[in-house]
Amino acid sequence: MAEPGSEKTAAELGATPEGPQPDREPKPQPESTSQPEPQSVPPRQPEPEPKSGYELLIDSIADLLQTASDWVRQEAGSIVREKVVLPIQKLGLTLASAAAAGCLLVIGLIFIAVALYLVLASAVGHPGALAIIGGTYVVAAAVFLVIKVRSMQR
Repeated sequence: MAEPGSEKTAAELGATPEGPQPDREPKPQPESTSQPEPQSVPPRQPEPEPKSGYELLIDSIADLLQTASDWVRQEAGSIVREKVVLPIQKLGLTLASAAAAGCLLVIGLIFIAVALYLVLASAVGHPGALAIIGGTYVVAAAVFLVIKVRSMQR
């Protein structure tokens, strides 16, 4: 049985994924001191090899294509905004204004119709006013029907 302080880790024994390597000596552990450890300089990255002429040409063409793609995307966006989005917004505002005006017109016509009904009812009574208004609608429907039949015969 091993003593409690003598156990060594796999890294200390030089173990690799293939197993321990007996010919390697374990690295001595530095003794802890109260002095702070000096900061180590990070290892330098190897500088990339200079690119050949073909690689530079391919990179330049790729940059040019990316720039052209960005420009076309920006121009297409501005054209769509100018030619499609803004006219549709104006059309939407026009239709909303027309709908609001139509609703106000219908409400106004309803009030006028009620007022005319009350005037007619005070002159001939409520049953007579309803008969006159109903008869007017029947005559108007007959006129529209005759006009439609004549336009279909042509």
